Formats: sequence, structure tokens, C-alpha cells
Amino acid sequence: MNARTGLTAREIWTLFVVCSGVALVIAAMAALNSALPAIALDTGATQGELTWIIDSYTLTLAALLLPAGALGDRYGRRGVLLIGLAIVGIASLGPIWLDSPTWIIAFRAFAGVGAAFMMPATLSLLVATFPPEHRARGVAIWAGVAAIGGIAGMVISGLMLEHWSWQSIFVGFAVGAIGLFVVTWTIPPSRAEHPPRMDVPGSLLSVGAVGGFVLGMLEGPLRGWSDPLPVTALVTAVVCGTAFVVVELRRTEPLLDVRLFGNRGFSAGSLSMTLQFLASFAMFFLVVQYMQLVRGFSPLMSGIALAPMVIPVMGMSAVVPWLLPRVGLRWLSVVGLSLTGVGMFAFATIDADSGYWTTVWCLMIYAFGLGLCTAPATHAIVENTPEDKQGVASAVNDTTREVGAAIGIALAGSLLASTYSREIAPAVDAVPEAAKEPVGSSLAAALEVAKMAGPQGEQLADFARSAFMAGMSNAAYVLGGILLVAAVAVGICAPARRAATPVPEEPALVD
Repeated sequence: MNARTGLTAREIWTLFVVCSGVALVIAAMAALNSALPAIALDTGATQGELTWIIDSYTLTLAALLLPAGALGDRYGRRGVLLIGLAIVGIASLGPIWLDSPTWIIAFRAFAGVGAAFMMPATLSLLVATFPPEHRARGVAIWAGVAAIGGIAGMVISGLMLEHWSWQSIFVGFAVGAIGLFVVTWTIPPSRAEHPPRMDVPGSLLSVGAVGGFVLGMLEGPLRGWSDPLPVTALVTAVVCGTAFVVVELRRTEPLLDVRLFGNRGFSAGSLSMTLQFLASFAMFFLVVQYMQLVRGFSPLMSGIALAPMVIPVMGMSAVVPWLLPRVGLRWLSVVGLSLTGVGMFAFATIDADSGYWTTVWCLMIYAFGLGLCTAPATHAIVENTPEDKQGVASAVNDTTREVGAAIGIALAGSLLASTYSREIAPAVDAVPEAAKEPVGSSLAAALEVAKMAGPQGEQLADFARSAFMAGMSNAAYVLGGILLVAAVAVGICAPARRAATPVPEEPALVD
């Protein structure tokens, strides 16, 4: 046993492997954003195809999480993790040779299938391996890594693009997946002691409900909320979701016992996690565009600019296991969500002339809050689920993240677009007919027009940046309000501190 951490060597190694796995899944969500311009140039991909290169991964990942978690409980979590790694490795190699937009989208969707196998397996393996007295610490570190994986993906992909082509990112994913496939054989296997039968009807309905909802949220801001595709997807989600609840209440071995949401700890953790990732993905959606289009940072510098957020998130992840049994889920969630709300309000006040460090302080406030409430929410979900259902519990934790992320991006995108369109209208009226559509559509397109507009271009660029900042500010204020309301709601829902939770002697970092 390590004297500093109190963890055994097996626990430390298992923690390293599963955290590496979840980092790979999260990094793969964010990394390709930096490469989209190069992919468009090399492959001729349209804007719609570029969007689906990102979204196809998210869609299949979110839709399959619950069935994948159940497969791990029944057939073995390590085996499911290995299958997921193999799929991600194969799917990452594909675009190196088959690089048309259609093939890239298909391979990304296939990689999302592998990620759905991987993500719940990593957390359920950790929970099964760690004894109760060490579990909160392991879960906290896992949650911290999951929270910062996107930033790591941005930095690493930015570094690769500085030296190599966009295919190098897929090579990196493949190498990472192959390496993890090898080392995963060294961690102990795990499966439910009394494996439940697979709930096929529940699995199919969960795919329809979650997949339909995420598809609707992704397509709504792009096509318009009255377009048939998002409307059909969201109606399908409601129908499948309702049928899922009815079916699960009647089954003796349900995929997900929906009665768990009557448990205050489980429901508070799920609500908190959904709202955290709603705000986090919305914030990243806004801040990355701000860094690149307003401040003029490269993709690499944008990732590096966000890197300071890692410090408070991981720092609080080390302290939270010590705080949780002493303070309880309720107050950690309330304070954490409140701080994220304050950080979002602070972010809403910055303008085009604000210095970098002003922005960083806003993000650091947000990151401290996120570090306080992420691990307790995950811990509440897994600790209030039966041991034989830890794969499904992990999948619930992951599904709330994906659903929250989809809502957050849709909400931020819609608020940004509507405000930008209103604020940019005077400039749209003044530009030639051919430039009206791109100037009115987005800041990125307006800046491209401004480059070709001669002496008047700088004035147009400044006006477009001001319109973008107005939209970003409005979106951030709304998100901050949602987080403060969430803090109150979770505070009411969450249970008081439980004395039975094991109390670690002191906060500790893993070597």
C-alpha cells in the first residue's frame, strides 16, 4: 500500500488505466474541432458534413450508453472495455486511407459505438475494484479527468496540427486505443455477482429515447426548430422515453429501475451532473469561438489558454473525498453549482477588449465550482445503485453528461445565433447582396467577408465582433441563471450528510 495515498498498487494501476480510457473518450469529442478547417480544405467537406463529423460520434455514444453498461454487468466489464478499445482503434485507422467526408462520418459514428462500450466500463471497473473506504477518492479522480479531457484533447490536437496533417489526430487515437487495449489485460476482470438478463425491449427504447433527443438537440439550432428532422427526432424521444418508463416499471429485471430516481441521492446526482455538463459544454462552445475569432488565437493557443482550468478541477477532485463525508452532497453541490453560476455571470461581462487574465479569472471561478460538484454527483449515482448494476449506474452518469451537453450546445447556439442576427442586422443591410447571407450567418463567415472588403473590412469585422460578444454575453447570463436555479433545486432534492460514509484521514493525491 502507498503510504501517501492509502491505495494499493493494484488500485493505483487500475485507476491509471480507467482514467486513461475515459480521457481518450472525452478527448475524442473535442480534438477534431481544431482540425475541421484542414479537413474541409483537403476533402471538400460542406459545413453540414463538418458538423456531422463531430456529431456522429456524440450521437452513437449517447444512444448506446445504457445498453453498453448493461452488457458490462452481464458479460464482464473488462471484456466490454476491450471490445470498445478495439472498435475505437479500428475506427480511428479508417480515415487515414478512406478520407472522403462520408467515410469520415461513418468511421466517427463507429468510434462512438466503441466509446459507448468504454465509458461506463471504466467507471464500473473502478467501483468494483476499490473498497468502499477508497471508492470516493477513486471516483473523484475519475470525474476530474473526465471533466478536463476535452481541454487535453484540444491541446494535443493543436500540437499535432502544428507539425502534421489532420490525419495525425486519428493516428494518435489509434495508437492510444491499441496501447490501452494491451494494458487493460493487466487489470482485474469484473462482472455482476448475479448477472441480470439483457432487457432487449428496454435497450431498444433507451436507444430511441436518448438518440432521438440528442439528434433533435444537435440538429435544431442548425436546421431550425420547426424543421421536420429535429421535430421528428424529439417526438420519437418523447414516445420512446414514455414507453421506456412504462416497460421498465413492469419488468422484473429492467435495464434501469426507474424507481431509483425516487432515491434523493441518485436523483440529485443525476440532476446535478446534467446541469453541470449543460453549462460546461455551452461554455466551451462560446469560449473557444471567443478565443479564436475575437482574440485571434490559434487552435493550439486556445487549448493552452484554457489549460489553467485543469488546476482547480483536479485540485478539488483531490480534496472532495475528504470533504464529502464531512459536508455532504447537498452543500458541496449547492456551493459548487453556485460558483459555476457566478463564474458564468463573470464571463458574461467580458468584452472584445478584455485582457486574457480577466477571462482566465472568470474561468477559474467556474472551474473551482465544477471541481466541487462533479465528483459528489458521480459518487451519489454509483453509491445509490445496487452492486450488480454498476455498469448501468456508470452509464446513467455518462448519459446525463451527454444529454446535458446536447442541451447546453443547443441552448448556447440558439441564444448566440438569435442575438447575433439581431445585432448584425444594420451591417447586413449595408453590404452587397452577395455578402448578406455570410455576414448574417456567423462571425467566422463575416470575418472572411471582411478580409475581402478593402478599407471598410475592419469596420465590418469590429461590428461583427461586437454582435458576437452581445450574443455570447446573453447566452452566458442565461446559463448563469440556470446554474443558480439548479443550485437551489439540487439543494432541495439532495439528502443531508450521511454519517455512514467512510471518512478518509486526509486529502491525498495519487502519485
